Amino acid sequence: MRMFRAAVFCLCVGASMNAHAASLTDLEMLGRYAELERAAEQRLAGEPRATTSTLGPLCLAYSRVKRYGKLFDCLDRLEQQIKLGDWIMETDKSMISNSDATPLPNMLRAEAHIELGDYAKAIEETQAALASVQDRLPYGIWPAKTYRLSLLGTLGLAYALGGDRVNALDRIKQLEDFSIGFLGSAIIVPFRANALARIHMALGQYRQALDLVQDEDSAWRRSVWFLNNAAWGYSGDDGVEVRVVLPRMLIRAKCHSELGAVDEARQILDAILRNARIADYGELYWLALFERGLIEERQGRLAEGISYYTRAVGVIEQQRSTINTEANKIGFVGDKQAVYGQLIVALIEQGRAAEAFDYVERSKSRALVDMLASKKDFSAQDAAQARLALAQFDAADLSARVEDGGAGPEGRAAGVRNLQVARQALQSAAPELSTLVTVSSVPSAELGALVGEDETLIEYYYQGKDLYIFTLDRKRLQAVRLDATELAAQVQCLRKALEETQSQAWQERARGLYRRLWQPVEKRVATKNVVIVAHGALHYLPFAALQDDAGKFLVDRYSLRFLPSASVLKYLRPVLQKREAQLLALGNPDLDDPRLDLAFAEGEAKRVAALYPDSRLLLRKNASESNFRKAGGVFSRIHFASHGKFQADEPLKSGLYLARDADNDGVLTVGELYSMNLDADLVTLSACETGLGKIASGDDVVGLTRGFLYSGVRSIVASLWSVDDEATAVLMQAFHSNLASMNKREALRQAQITARASFPHPFFWAAFQLTGRAE
Repeated sequence: MRMFRAAVFCLCVGASMNAHAASLTDLEMLGRYAELERAAEQRLAGEPRATTSTLGPLCLAYSRVKRYGKLFDCLDRLEQQIKLGDWIMETDKSMISNSDATPLPNMLRAEAHIELGDYAKAIEETQAALASVQDRLPYGIWPAKTYRLSLLGTLGLAYALGGDRVNALDRIKQLEDFSIGFLGSAIIVPFRANALARIHMALGQYRQALDLVQDEDSAWRRSVWFLNNAAWGYSGDDGVEVRVVLPRMLIRAKCHSELGAVDEARQILDAILRNARIADYGELYWLALFERGLIEERQGRLAEGISYYTRAVGVIEQQRSTINTEANKIGFVGDKQAVYGQLIVALIEQGRAAEAFDYVERSKSRALVDMLASKKDFSAQDAAQARLALAQFDAADLSARVEDGGAGPEGRAAGVRNLQVARQALQSAAPELSTLVTVSSVPSAELGALVGEDETLIEYYYQGKDLYIFTLDRKRLQAVRLDATELAAQVQCLRKALEETQSQAWQERARGLYRRLWQPVEKRVATKNVVIVAHGALHYLPFAALQDDAGKFLVDRYSLRFLPSASVLKYLRPVLQKREAQLLALGNPDLDDPRLDLAFAEGEAKRVAALYPDSRLLLRKNASESNFRKAGGVFSRIHFASHGKFQADEPLKSGLYLARDADNDGVLTVGELYSMNLDADLVTLSACETGLGKIASGDDVVGLTRGFLYSGVRSIVASLWSVDDEATAVLMQAFHSNLASMNKREALRQAQITARASFPHPFFWAAFQLTGRAE
């Protein structure tokens, strides 16, 4: 928890200028980034072609106000412009020199990757930025010295947060030895101290960090005031507030809190939260709120602590709603999980289970929910109207933040009203689309109504040493708090034991997890049908193989389906209209390597296709990605009997192996599925580890199951590990036969029991799970 909180103290730059000025240079140096965003966008719209002088400040504004959805595109455009020879950021103030923009794209990407929790990419981008710094244009807002100092601080922070203590300490030494000189020292000395303190904090060295920021600020702030007035002709120092003072104060407060000086920490945090500029820096704002909540809770004022945590979550989610790529949403919210965890624990302690459940849902990065809701053709009757409403909301959101930063109470109230009107218009035009920008989970009362009458939803959530299990049906929501110690390790032990198909070692581990995860709530489960929403390592757990002390498997007593998030219930496509099922079966594709042939899979595809009068069977070279793209959209059921791959480092590149041809490479990836529209009732993935996904720290699992859900498929059957070819053929044939008289959930349960008769060991039948609709 300590390391993650240090991640947000990113290097902030700028200098102080007069608030009345409207130029991009003024706004950047003032730290008025919401206004800078609006002004730079207006200038860009009026330019015949984009210039570095406009793109540079615009990218910086997006970075500072956390407009991640726009930031990365802006940086790509800026980088391209620099490559074309336009590398100078010209200022619009005669007393301020121009700057070299070359290192800026990599630098801002590095800072964003730290905030998004991807420290390896942050290190890579920082090193690229450092390599591009040149000693030209030595003055202005971005001289080489400022770049190097900022980048060394970012690099040290990324190493520290990534667990590389040796390299982090090396960067500390480099910063300590960094030659500052006289010119600009009034700004750069405290700037360097902040950078050093952040790295020390990330390493847990709070005393060293506090020593760096303990001195009073008045002397160097007087120097800055002189430079602003005498040299540049401006007065005021709110740019310095945003750039150096507020981060410095927050570091000081955090160090005092960790070292036990709670009163000092509280006084500093209260001063920060009173500052009019704090809202311009969301990563400082939510952290100040969170730290303030921790102090209240430690001093026994739990209700006050909850209030601060709730406000912190609001700031986090406002930032998060600007990230429109799945990987970034997951990384961003995952980096802030402790805020949600602390709030959930506090709500449970106060007996507020429904609110705790709501924040459990919100704590999941909910990327899939957001993407389902934001898909333009998902529910919007008028796509053009939906796009217009979204654009109006975006403009109102920006306007409200600009007015909040610089207007009085009347102006802020008007901005909020405009934002509410725009939100209502978006809700009316495209209800599901509105969740992209208004991050709120589906209320538990509404979810209870979406759970089947003969069904119970069980949702797991663990944070630190605490495990929470929520049970939800149409009558009530209940919660139980348990111990999460070594839970992930216990799941891994079971999976490893299941690989030993000649051993019964799995049995003890399966029974242990049954006692830990199921027994505490089984008396609350009065239905045979169960929806499971896993969390963390539990996404990898074959629940069907959990066994009670009498030897009964969970699958013997319950019919299971799975969801990545309870809120997904609202966004699953409606049950397909009753009609004769049509099947597309792709089996044993020719992968140009005889070692990859699947003889049983080919027979499986033939037998499954024979069960459907109206089917199409594609084998070997015909089982190609191109043929699937042509035919997949017209069949209600699709069956893949092929190899699959899970790529943990780049989960969006996980996929199914199909035959390749001149038009396609033969790998149907998760990323490609997000651009498809499949109106299928069921997809079965009879392939190796097709159900696996990368569990990010925000919990969402990125994998083929998610990709098919987003593409419009109502239900998916997939496997958790590399499955046996022969046993899978038996199970899949039984499953499709059962569908003639059973719903999908019961059909899979009975198929697993059938396969178990021939292959008793759970390795052969417990890997498959149904995700999505049961009907």
